[in-house]
Amino acid sequence: MRNDKTDLENELKKIEKWEKEQQKAWFWERIGRLPFKVLDKLTPAFIQDKIGLLLDEIGGFIQNGGQYLTSEKHLIRQFQKKLPDETIETVEDIQRAPLEVMDQMCENLGKNRANTAAVQGATTGVGGLFTLAVDIPAILGLSLKTLQDIAVSYGYDPKEKTERMFIIKCLQLSAADIVGKRAIIQELSRYHLHSGSRENMISQIQGWREVVYTYRDSFGWKKLFQMVPVAGILFGAISNRSMVNGVAETGMMMYKKRRIMERLAELDAAETE
Repeated sequence: MRNDKTDLENELKKIEKWEKEQQKAWFWERIGRLPFKVLDKLTPAFIQDKIGLLLDEIGGFIQNGGQYLTSEKHLIRQFQKKLPDETIETVEDIQRAPLEVMDQMCENLGKNRANTAAVQGATTGVGGLFTLAVDIPAILGLSLKTLQDIAVSYGYDPKEKTERMFIIKCLQLSAADIVGKRAIIQELSRYHLHSGSRENMISQIQGWREVVYTYRDSFGWKKLFQMVPVAGILFGAISNRSMVNGVAETGMMMYKKRRIMERLAELDAAETE
């Protein structure tokens, strides 16, 4: 079920190319955050309070997984169908699956979640500014669930707190500006090395609310036109699909890289024995 070293190294090069592309400056990054600076001032207090309560639920995700539970059993069954000659009963069993099967599962997952996000965006786009306050935490929740399922698809268990920290970092990476992307990519690239770096990551992300608000602000220009009632249906669908596609791509790339790095380390260790 293992990929050979050449295959792994070729896939790693593709991911490294993607990482470099993520670190290129985008003019719209700063401009795109302006609408939400205005939104903060215009939104009535009761809606702001509602956003705060829903974001607090996401904080609970770090501690106990929150309500955004992974479809672990469903994914295990899907892997078993893909690999009928193997026994796939746990997340650990998925770790042995070929990389191409993991990739296929994640690609299908990303497409399905993007479609769900589009429907969500169209629905909340009906009411413009006020339903946008509902859309933000809803799409955050969908993003977290998507990243959890991607983790399982690469053989990692999101029930572990360190895995949930990795997921939050992936969420942060998808929303960060150019400087932030460089720093986060470096952190995630070292994540497979030793548990000490994971503990450091946990301590660094205590200000998780900043991560959540950064993610919210990154909707920016993509969400600006969703504030217009009725017309927001179209723009809501497009922007939500784009956001979840971005999150899914980020999660897939970073978890895939981590799985590749661990497999290469195993192959190197076997060669030295």
